Amino acid sequence: MSAATTRSRTPDRLCAEAVDLARAAAEEAAAPGVVGEHVGLASEGDRVVTHFFECRELGYRGWRWAVTVARASRAKVVTLDEVVLLPGPDALLAPEWVPWSERLRPGDMGPGDLLPTDAEDLRLEPGWSGEEAPLPNAAVSEDMAELVEAEDAEVTAGPPATLPTAPTRGSIAAVAEELGMRRARVLSRYGLHVAADRWEEAFGPKTQMAQAAPAACVSCGFLVPIGGSLGQAFGVCANEFSPADGRMVSLSYGCGGHSEAAVMPKPPQPAPPVIDETRVDPFPLRPARDSGSVPEVSDESAAELGHS
Repeated sequence: MSAATTRSRTPDRLCAEAVDLARAAAEEAAAPGVVGEHVGLASEGDRVVTHFFECRELGYRGWRWAVTVARASRAKVVTLDEVVLLPGPDALLAPEWVPWSERLRPGDMGPGDLLPTDAEDLRLEPGWSGEEAPLPNAAVSEDMAELVEAEDAEVTAGPPATLPTAPTRGSIAAVAEELGMRRARVLSRYGLHVAADRWEEAFGPKTQMAQAAPAACVSCGFLVPIGGSLGQAFGVCANEFSPADGRMVSLSYGCGGHSEAAVMPKPPQPAPPVIDETRVDPFPLRPARDSGSVPEVSDESAAELGHS
């Protein structure tokens, strides 16, 4: 270990004794009564020392006022370097910053909020526009950009007679229009699976409500069918008294608000046993003589056969 390194780790005596100078600087930066006791010092280098004072400010538990003092070589006057408020080993710190895109949760958006979608979002994939250029009414088209830049521009590009018409019926563009694919991006297979898992977890057959329901939503009159591949497993509930009103529900989900719950036949139940406790049923030890099960024999004949 070199001599310079040894000197840098040993606090300078004059700088270490300048506690009053450091306290006065901390109180000037903060406020009287906020700066607490002197809790230690640390050597920052040759003739550079940092004094630490307890912070009594509310909400800054464990923080310390750090006042750095220094002196020039061969000088006996200690001067102030800087005053900062730093967290101590047991300081109360704010949680680690997380980007807004990772903090956002379903239900956080309010009126007027805008949620930009990442260009590489795995839930979306490119749609089919039918041509390389964007649609005339798209926000990124050249026609719309010129209209925005022009002063006193009309809402449309011209009279209705000159506006682009709907695709010819039977063409590929018409089929894409009907399927809802003439958009910049559509749901990918991954996006469909993620949405289906989320809806089935909230309103699926494994929920307590569905387990106690008289029947599934697939036979309920309040179920509104949806199009696309998700329509094979989901629909929208339109029963205002159902806990899933206005929600996407699984066809296997169910609740007590089923449209046929009142007229749905109940499973047959066996009749309860009836025990008559007002009379006693006789149980004879010997059969009656007129029952016909045993031939009537005189006592003498029975004795000859060895019967008593």
